[in-house]
Amino acid sequence: MTSIFSRIIERELPAYIVAEDDHHIAFLDINPNALGHTLCVPKKEVDKLFDLDDDSYLNLMHFSHRVATALRQVVSCQRVGLLVIGLEVPHVHVHLIPLNDMADATFKKKVAPSKEEMQTLTQQISTAFKQ
Repeated sequence: MTSIFSRIIERELPAYIVAEDDHHIAFLDINPNALGHTLCVPKKEVDKLFDLDDDSYLNLMHFSHRVATALRQVVSCQRVGLLVIGLEVPHVHVHLIPLNDMADATFKKKVAPSKEEMQTLTQQISTAFKQ
């Protein structure tokens, strides 16, 4: 079965896409822990992180690093956390979460940015990523 992320990659579903290359896509989480919470996803649908081959794994981490660097330029935070959990969607994804306290990483604390905030963040992160 095609994952929701594959449907975003194929543009069957809308998303706030902040970065993309030939093998990866990054978009804002629609139910974010913190403002700027971003998901980095390989375009190839693989269920578990450690099922990726070495090159795919390293390339995903490199892409995630680039996105985190852009995110840090746009969103004020103490650091950008990286989490890989993958229980809700059977498609490898890296959570990049701007952290100011430990509650930001718990998946219990949520924020509700407006559509306008999401659009502005998308544009700002995308611009920073391209620099």
